[in-house]
Amino acid sequence: MNSSRPYLIRALYEWIVDNGMTPYVLVDAMAEGVRVPEQFIEDGKIVLNINPSATQALTLGNEFIEFSARFSGAEMLVSVPTMAVLAIYARENGQGMMFAEEEGGEPSPTSPGEGPEEGKKPTLTLVK
Repeated sequence: MNSSRPYLIRALYEWIVDNGMTPYVLVDAMAEGVRVPEQFIEDGKIVLNINPSATQALTLGNEFIEFSARFSGAEMLVSVPTMAVLAIYARENGQGMMFAEEEGGEPSPTSPGEGPEEGKKPTLTLVK
């Protein structure tokens, strides 16, 4: 089954923009295939503004997020593998989603401050 991460990123991006807020993504800048302005990397991570007014030719694909933007006046093509996205959230209120790694490298959506308990597998309960 395909990763749910790119679909969740697109859905949350649309929700944030539809509500008149600014979508930010937190990226693992040290992940393979990440092309971002190195001068803005802090502790191996970078926060990118992906608001339509801040980017040109934004593509939220299944494999990569790509766009062109200006950083300190210089235009740059930014390319981020979707698996390097650690979170997407609204700048104004912090609402969004963080992503954690599951066994086998598949992402698992979590809310900030929430995570799977060690050694405990998730279960699905049918509610009638």
